[in-house]
Amino acid sequence: MSSDTKNKAFNKDGKRSGKRPTDSRPHDSAPAKPGFAARAAATKILAAVIDRKTPLDGMLDAEGGNPAYKTLGESDRALVRAILNSALRHLPRIEATISSLLDSPLPEGARALHHVLVVGAAQMLYLDVPDHSAVDLAVEQANRDPRNRRFAKLVNAILRRIGREKQDILEKVAGVPAMPAWFLSRLEAAYGASAALEISETQLEPAAIDLTVKSDVEGWAKRLNGVVLPTGGVRLAAFEGSIPSLEGFGEGEWWVQDAAASIPAKLFGSLAGKRVVDLCAAPGGKTAQLILAGAKVTALDQSANRLKRLSGNLARLGFEAETVVADMSKYQPDELFDAALLDAPCSSTGTTRRHPDVLWTKGPEDVAKLAGLQGRLLRHALTLVKPGGVVVFSNCSLDPEEGEDLVARLLAETDSVERVPVAAGDWPGLEAAISPLGAFRTTPDMLPLADGFASGLDGFYAVVLRRRS
Repeated sequence: MSSDTKNKAFNKDGKRSGKRPTDSRPHDSAPAKPGFAARAAATKILAAVIDRKTPLDGMLDAEGGNPAYKTLGESDRALVRAILNSALRHLPRIEATISSLLDSPLPEGARALHHVLVVGAAQMLYLDVPDHSAVDLAVEQANRDPRNRRFAKLVNAILRRIGREKQDILEKVAGVPAMPAWFLSRLEAAYGASAALEISETQLEPAAIDLTVKSDVEGWAKRLNGVVLPTGGVRLAAFEGSIPSLEGFGEGEWWVQDAAASIPAKLFGSLAGKRVVDLCAAPGGKTAQLILAGAKVTALDQSANRLKRLSGNLARLGFEAETVVADMSKYQPDELFDAALLDAPCSSTGTTRRHPDVLWTKGPEDVAKLAGLQGRLLRHALTLVKPGGVVVFSNCSLDPEEGEDLVARLLAETDSVERVPVAAGDWPGLEAAISPLGAFRTTPDMLPLADGFASGLDGFYAVVLRRRS
């Protein structure tokens, strides 16, 4: 931060020595400026995520989402998504910036004001939005909200200062971990301080687009300007356009699936002629992999709508599976299966590159609750396979409580289950992801790639278990 401005203090009304902030207070009934509705929607949705722990995906649904979002045109919706993703990815750094420019913390109960400042700062620091537009619309937001009107000058002053000192601010907050303290401390305990910070930095980058292809991986990588991954999939370079417009989509030659998410289904080995149940199956990427591997698949999910979507996805690929709507914890098949895949519901903390709201809608109590659920589901899944049958248990959590610790506890409590270690030599390029006990543990900082292709992958845990009796 420049030496001539870093000590200039702002009072609660936003006044600063030497310059009087503007106050363009509109009447509440006056027409809003272009772009105002998008910023107002972003602010409302941000508040719902942070203060009410509401998942972002549902609020950004085109049909059942947030009312303020649904009224917007597609370009404004894209802007809202960009603002929210940037704000949530960089929230600790944005909040540190705002705090450093205040004489004292915002008043108690000034959450609405906080969110206006965060939305404005996110645009200025991390998006290609003109500073004057972000400032002007944030001030209008404050003026139109009776709770914030008296702070409009403060909003103006803080954001204008961010605009003037942007580069200094970005350098100053670069060392602030970009995730909440509760989760960073858990990462440090599990992986060490250095690795935790590396994961924190990596999850700031948006997720890449990975594909699982039916055949001819090299050929499809060439056709789609992609690169072959150690998982056997294809990663695309950045491109303009939509996924359905790409060659091979309509013909069902491939489907979108993160590289880490494609690993669990590959751990079974040969499935030719085997009966396999995919528990918690929707949206169907892993189901498709099992079918491709030669299995006769039963896809189970407790949501009929999600299974309908799964069936549609399989139809595009030219695949078929038996579908069963059921609560898997109560499911009892007429005949035991040769194998089962349980990609269990979890905290999803490994997917923050594509779901940056996760760390702000979850907490330690959620991890503990979900780990308990996963343990119950895994025990039941093991009863669904024949003696000698295999269960692959996986989830997209980075927390050992939902992975390593859960499996260790299961194995300590029963002699009827054994671990089948994964051999690191079978996974060239991903040897670092194989634990000493032979489980898969990917983290977002793995899988570095050459320039032109995004590095990293989702955080995943996967283990192979065999039922002895």
